[in-house]
Amino acid sequence: MTDIKTVDLNLLKALHALLETRSVTRAAERLGLTQPAVSGMLTRLRETFGDPLFVRTQRGVLPTPRAEALAAPLRETLFGIEAMLTPKEFRPAEAALTVRIAATDYAQKAVLVPFVAALRSAAPQVRTSVRPVDLASLGPQMESGDLDMALVTPDMALDTMRSRTLFEEHYVCVMRRGHPAAGAPLDLETFCSLDHALMSHDGSQFRGATDKALAAVGRSRRVAAVVPSFLVLIDLVRHSDLTAMVPSRLVADATDLVIQPPPLTVSGFTKILTWHERLQSDPAQQWLRDTLARCVGTA
Repeated sequence: MTDIKTVDLNLLKALHALLETRSVTRAAERLGLTQPAVSGMLTRLRETFGDPLFVRTQRGVLPTPRAEALAAPLRETLFGIEAMLTPKEFRPAEAALTVRIAATDYAQKAVLVPFVAALRSAAPQVRTSVRPVDLASLGPQMESGDLDMALVTPDMALDTMRSRTLFEEHYVCVMRRGHPAAGAPLDLETFCSLDHALMSHDGSQFRGATDKALAAVGRSRRVAAVVPSFLVLIDLVRHSDLTAMVPSRLVADATDLVIQPPPLTVSGFTKILTWHERLQSDPAQQWLRDTLARCVGTA
């Protein structure tokens, strides 16, 4: 019995071509090989199957009964291998899967809200599982398949992961309508005199990018409250005389806030999408990544 480990797939392709064309010359043309190369493959096929397989005639080659018996299972096998090697077409409307994404509260609002809305329309059976970013376990979660992708900043991304830049974000100053300082242009003096609120991921830092920018020009501000969520920060501004610096995308549709550019340059941040190499060529994941990018205007 022939050991399957010793069978060359190219030999089976040659056998299939010979069965269909019944000509060494035409089989060679189909395979992109020389006629001597196909003749050599036929010799190896005869050794493998222990049968002549083809006999020469004036019009080409004629299959033996053994070769004719191989035709149907060979065709089915080769088509099956081809189907296995061809990426399955992804049909969003029919897809039933769960996409698992890690994101900060900012990315959940600025990116995932429009993304999930788009999924509901284009791929209604796709479920979305969103969880907070845990930097300590982000790598293992993505390697194990517990996460499909993460919305982070470049400093949070792992060098071993694939990534795609989504957009550059900048900060704006927000205060409630009716705030004592809401009716006049916001100059640096006024900005520094206000009571501020700040987002800190662990709720402990009373300094951020704005304070670094102020220090660079010899100024400072009073931060009266620190919260671990941008969404809570904005709500705090809505219900108090505190002002805050927040990413512009979070308040793009806010009608109950006064939104002004800060009176000094404050460094923003880059938002990226990152994923594991094993998902790079997956059709479903490619579609999901492209859809997410389109939702934030970067596709």
